[in-house]
Amino acid sequence: MVTCDGCHTKVFIPGDLEPLSTIPCSKCGHPIMMPMMLEHFELRSVIGKGGMGKVYRAYDTVLQRMVAIKLMRPELAEDPKQLEAFYREARICASLNHTNIIHIYSFGNWHGQLYLVMELADQGSLDSRIEAQHRLPELQVLDIGIKIASALDLMLKHNLIHRDIKPGNILFNADNEPKLVDFGLARRADAPITDEDGAWGTPYYVAPEKVKREGETFLSDMYSLGGTLYHAITGHVPFEAPTVEELVAAHVHTPLTPPNLVVPEITQATSDAICKMMAKNPSDRFLSYDDLIMALTAARSHLLVQQFTSKSATQQIKTKTSWWRR
Repeated sequence: MVTCDGCHTKVFIPGDLEPLSTIPCSKCGHPIMMPMMLEHFELRSVIGKGGMGKVYRAYDTVLQRMVAIKLMRPELAEDPKQLEAFYREARICASLNHTNIIHIYSFGNWHGQLYLVMELADQGSLDSRIEAQHRLPELQVLDIGIKIASALDLMLKHNLIHRDIKPGNILFNADNEPKLVDFGLARRADAPITDEDGAWGTPYYVAPEKVKREGETFLSDMYSLGGTLYHAITGHVPFEAPTVEELVAAHVHTPLTPPNLVVPEITQATSDAICKMMAKNPSDRFLSYDDLIMALTAARSHLLVQQFTSKSATQQIKTKTSWWRR
């Protein structure tokens, strides 16, 4: 008997089902997986997958806590280049200790199966929240921006840049904390760009200087974070085009429509901060993450004051109306 992740009820599954294979839940149809023990971890369900392998929700029977375990695809373990990339991503992430960067607990090899044990962040991605809600409340977007900017600042202090900031690489844990993930494209901030290292990342959020092959710095990550916040707060990506070539060209040549012209309720301070993050010229962006965090925090404070003032005015009107009715 196992618990279904879809309807959260306990259901029976055939005892001869292969470990990690799935069948539909008899009550809701959600895929239910046959658990598998990997050393002292019980793998219970799939929560994600990528080019390197699948990520499972698992239970640590020793420390008695839920974790996430990434299993590397066995065929990739035979490729020295892919193997080094897997190790490298794990080492980079493990070297960073920040509330808003996914924590790496351990790395292992179980009968030839490479696996990575990580902090569990299974409450969806920013991408899935945008898809479900269309656009997120301004206060939430500012909170996410401040926290991820702080995470990127720590990376920079370790001489690292992420290079693939996008809504899909920001996950949420049970406490609703955003967690930066996927360090597969990360590299040293002072490393020269090579043909192999010059990947764009995701075209919807790519910085203009990366498109023009003019080099990239932490300001390129800042631009991509700005594009991510733009998408979250307006419900639209910064630029849209029918082809990838036209899309990346738009980052270079097309003026950005300010967020508050897309959604009038967005405050001017928030709109201005996102526009500055996404300036075409890197030198016109915030010149440090401290400056960016200060601007986003100021916008957040301004928004809260505005909301409090509006709420107080509404309450006063209700009070006066109630008094006159008496």
